[in-house]
Amino acid sequence: MKNIVSLFIILFSTTVFAQDSTSTYKKRVLEATEVDFLTSYYSQDGDNAAVSGGIGTEKLTDFTPTIVVAIPLNADDVLTIDAGVSAYTSASSSNVDPFDSNSPADPYVASSGASASDLWAGGNLSYSHSSDDRNNIVSAKVSVSSEYDYFSLGFGGSYTKLFNEKNTELSVHANVYLDSWKLLYPIELRESSTFNGLDTKNRNSYSLGFGFSQILSKSLQGALSIDLVQQQGLLSTPFQRVYFSDLRDRFRENFQLADDIERLPENRFKTAIGGRLNYFINEMFVLRTYYRYYFDDWGITSHTASIEVPIKITDKFTLYPSYRYYNQTAADYFYPYETALSTDEFYTSDYDLSEFSANQYGFGIGYTDIFTKLKLLKFGLKSIDLKYDYYKRDSGLYYSLISAGFKFVGN
Repeated sequence: MKNIVSLFIILFSTTVFAQDSTSTYKKRVLEATEVDFLTSYYSQDGDNAAVSGGIGTEKLTDFTPTIVVAIPLNADDVLTIDAGVSAYTSASSSNVDPFDSNSPADPYVASSGASASDLWAGGNLSYSHSSDDRNNIVSAKVSVSSEYDYFSLGFGGSYTKLFNEKNTELSVHANVYLDSWKLLYPIELRESSTFNGLDTKNRNSYSLGFGFSQILSKSLQGALSIDLVQQQGLLSTPFQRVYFSDLRDRFRENFQLADDIERLPENRFKTAIGGRLNYFINEMFVLRTYYRYYFDDWGITSHTASIEVPIKITDKFTLYPSYRYYNQTAADYFYPYETALSTDEFYTSDYDLSEFSANQYGFGIGYTDIFTKLKLLKFGLKSIDLKYDYYKRDSGLYYSLISAGFKFVGN
């Protein structure tokens, strides 16, 4: 499994009018340029690599630095630019060609070939406009990203309406992503005259989402959301192997040669329904809860529940303990190692599509200084956030994630 961890923060402030007897003063949506420096380090391991048919090492590390710059163009408009890279090493993907090193090929040992590491790069450009009364917000964005085996172009927009003295918020957002893949197959299948490759190398994703948020009391706020996603085209990963139970095993060195690659339908429709409830307990504690129900037409249903309890220990320091639980059913096309049949139409041994449950534990600390006393050039340090997360599935996969964010505000 290849997880590329990436963090993107865009913060827009909602403001109101100040009025006197002779004139109206309109406060700016964003008073000054804000710059966020974000970074994360991710490390995972497990024994169910999809590249080697559901067996083998899933060891992967990833380092992701990102910069986000929000620029006020005038009182109403904000331009946000974020760009980042992701440098990873993957024992699993290195075994696309396990025979390109001096050591004997083995699914539980990383190969030292070119696919053992790579660099992902991406960026987003977004524009937001707020009406004079700050009750209507329109935004648009475009994004681009690239890696050794794919290129992605995306664009989208959103509209937010606030009313009931800004106690109620309705929003709608839509996005389109157009992806193109390089059809990189396992090395032994590239050398086979009987192997039939995939028919398409493009994937299009269309999403539509709706949100509703309501301040229920001075201490309680709730939110509901629904997201719909339609995907078409290449939904299989070309270099993930599958081994059939009705065919004879074939080996080269210690590595089993693929019977075929993962094959999945070219259409998928996803639905996610979520809800949040935040409760202000007192000046020290806040309770944040979240639940999401997901289902798709591949047979997967899932439940996600999380809780976070920010603890304000001083005016500047806050602790963030958190817990997240997740479970899902298996896709109709998932088969563990050597259980699929050569007569099946669709099959995968990717454990991301298997049945599993997972627990994630997190702890963070935040520092905030609204007066930005610490300076870097012409920018004042407004906040620092540090967090550690530990995740483990009952299938054996586990990871650690260390993330950090630094926000600076222009003077």
